[in-house]
Amino acid sequence: MNFPSELKYTKDHEWIKALEGNQALVGITEFAQSELGDIVFVDINSVGDSLKADEVFGTVEAVKTVSDLFIPVNGKVLEVNPELENQPELVNTDPYEKGWMVKIELENPADLEGLLDSAAYQNLVS
Repeated sequence: MNFPSELKYTKDHEWIKALEGNQALVGITEFAQSELGDIVFVDINSVGDSLKADEVFGTVEAVKTVSDLFIPVNGKVLEVNPELENQPELVNTDPYEKGWMVKIELENPADLEGLLDSAAYQNLVS
């Protein structure tokens, strides 16, 4: 299983990748998508919303279940990955690159330091 070291992780199995400035990408981990199974629909209607850490920003639907998606840190949802509308399976096939879910504007970039690093997340799911 893949645990990219440049990402930060949550106990709820989301990842966040800092971009230039105060923006970041958010998605679910390889572990999460493997537990859910085949993703058939991603429902995110929170563009423009300012959310607090651990608030729900959308849902992901797999063949047998629907799961909430939680924002890792305080921030504003700027955009949803447009590819997921027609190809939700990207979350399964490429969860850390093409399968990202939302781009956010970080309220405080220092909040990323409070999240799990790759080794801590790997220990969590082992």
